[in-house]
Amino acid sequence: MKVIVCIKQVPDTKGGVAFNPDGTLNRAAMLAIMNPDDKAGLEAALRLKDECGAEVTVLTMGLPKATDMLREAYAMGADKMILVTDRVLGGADTWATSSTIAAAIRNLEYDLIITGRQAIDGDTAQVGPQIAEHLGLPVISYTQNLKIEGDYAIVQRQFDDRYHVLKVKLPCLCTALAELNDPRYMTVGRIFDAFDEEVTTWGRANLPTLQDKDMGLAGSPTKIAKASDKVKKGKGTKVNLDAEASVAYLMEQLTSRHVI
Repeated sequence: MKVIVCIKQVPDTKGGVAFNPDGTLNRAAMLAIMNPDDKAGLEAALRLKDECGAEVTVLTMGLPKATDMLREAYAMGADKMILVTDRVLGGADTWATSSTIAAAIRNLEYDLIITGRQAIDGDTAQVGPQIAEHLGLPVISYTQNLKIEGDYAIVQRQFDDRYHVLKVKLPCLCTALAELNDPRYMTVGRIFDAFDEEVTTWGRANLPTLQDKDMGLAGSPTKIAKASDKVKKGKGTKVNLDAEASVAYLMEQLTSRHVI
């Protein structure tokens, strides 16, 4: 069984964020971590490796420094690492990103693709389902439990205060929730192995099915009007009233602002 896990290096917001003049994130200037939902998806794949000997390939699109994250995934137990990187791919929105990743996946064999539900830097939850659409695969989002039975994936899909149990024939794509599991730690031995293992690096030339109109900033239909790292709040208003007057004042303010 061959499993591809799409992972993304996202800004560690504890260290602050930085923007380019065009409104896109300046990823090179920020500390980065593996996206939490993606890490849960990786753990799900590694459990399939433990249970049935699945081969796990981690794939990311990003800057060359994303090799650090790929090596982290290898140290956790992944078998192969692929980095898709090229200047012409920079500034991609969800459409251009999913088009590029789908083009990379077409170079590989797979039975199951796992992505995170969404990335903490964009929160769109669009890339995983878009990849499935590009590849013509069934997709199950919001995966909170995953197991394989023969040629089928049995998935618990989170839904409000309950879950759906879905059975889908492989190959398919699942998007994982961070709550899916508790990712394992890297092992010392595999940390050393990770730096001896080669990261496969692909550029534009390695993606023959990718069209120029669907890549990078120029191929992104989403345009950013404005971006900032922090929204400034007003000073607020202080009042000095007794309990009954305070309630009346608060109700009047909420009503006038159409909150209630």
